[in-house]
Amino acid sequence: VRNAGLMERVYGAFMRVLVWTAPLLRLLGYERIERPVATVERRIKGFLFDCQMCGQCVLTVTGISCPMNCPKNLRNGPCGGVRADGMCEVDAEMRCVWVEAWAGSQRMRNGAAIKSLEMQPLDNRLLGKSSWLREIRAATMYEETSSPNPGQ
Repeated sequence: VRNAGLMERVYGAFMRVLVWTAPLLRLLGYERIERPVATVERRIKGFLFDCQMCGQCVLTVTGISCPMNCPKNLRNGPCGGVRADGMCEVDAEMRCVWVEAWAGSQRMRNGAAIKSLEMQPLDNRLLGKSSWLREIRAATMYEETSSPNPGQ
């Protein structure tokens, strides 16, 4: 989270490149490329962010801190047991992921997004799936439905 601002910009540029490749990905078939893309995503995000591959990534909202690292798997904010020193109540050697998320969000341009964090319950069917592909599909669906001549 020390480099959350930089990572936010890098991730945004990376997603723009991926969205640019959407026509090719659509041609290849999202279902067909799910496994190899998820494997690459797991390695990259696991190394950089200790990502747990929930399939519903919120790193850009949570200060580049993966909330799935919380021993209680809390995705909507800290529990009532965060210690006064910011350490986790379950694992006293671990800093609370939500304390880290808040610190990281303060370094991001879109840092205020953490204040309005409202997430749906975790969809366990998406565990291990690529959130990149989901984001690409969501971005391109929006563009297709908002263009004056959809399908063109």
